[in-house]
Amino acid sequence: MRKNAEKQILIIKAGAPHSRYLRDLWEYRELFLILAWRDIIVRYKQTVIGILWSVLRPLLGMLVFTLVFGRIANLPSEGIPYPLIAYSGMLIWQFFSSTVTLGGESLVTNTNLISKVYFPRLIIPSTGMTVSLADFAVSAVLFIPLFLWYRILPDGRIVFLPFFLILTAAVSLGVSYLISAWNVKYRDFRHAVPFALQIGVYLSPVGFISGIVPEKWRLLYSLNPLTGIIDGVRWCLFGTPLYLPSLGLSVVLSVLLLAAGYFTFRSMERRFADEI
Repeated sequence: MRKNAEKQILIIKAGAPHSRYLRDLWEYRELFLILAWRDIIVRYKQTVIGILWSVLRPLLGMLVFTLVFGRIANLPSEGIPYPLIAYSGMLIWQFFSSTVTLGGESLVTNTNLISKVYFPRLIIPSTGMTVSLADFAVSAVLFIPLFLWYRILPDGRIVFLPFFLILTAAVSLGVSYLISAWNVKYRDFRHAVPFALQIGVYLSPVGFISGIVPEKWRLLYSLNPLTGIIDGVRWCLFGTPLYLPSLGLSVVLSVLLLAAGYFTFRSMERRFADEI
């Protein structure tokens, strides 16, 4: 009896339907965890003080902003000690900038992985956020001695803090997806991103409260989604005033940025293996 051997060929096509792609993201969750852990280990490998860099970066930023804006410029702080204002802003900014920096470079630094095996490429820039979250968790511990030193304790509004962290993650991931995709096609982005982040830290209310912005410009200033987020974090921790139009814009812009980043990444993903 003659048997015909049939060969089954699996063809993987880029640009899979979004429903199947999202299912693939869940099925490859273990790969996400492996890459995330690898990134955390590599970040602090062969460093002298290791994870303490997570505290030193925002701490030094707090000292600089306190000196420049709090002492020299003597900007108002709604009755809150200026170091607390500056440190809270630095934590959110560090979370954002670290995610964007790591995510933006991630596809270029994982060329061999992309060209050899199939998996949802969106996993790669997403792992940068886990490193940023680890840094954020370690840095946030410094709030304990700061609160004790200044004798300030958060009230019940602190329960809303995770909401603003989710917004920060959405903005950070959206921008990371955009930059990582564009960085594959246009390598100039790897030089432009650090420069943009250096400017962005001063255009965001990191070292000052947004209330000092004149009222006629405040809505325009709130088009920076980090403005409402940083104001919200300070509202949760210290009870400083919350500008509701800015919060509303931050929510809308966070969702739009995340959606724009996802769909832009997906539209360009099919060409990554050829262009990288």
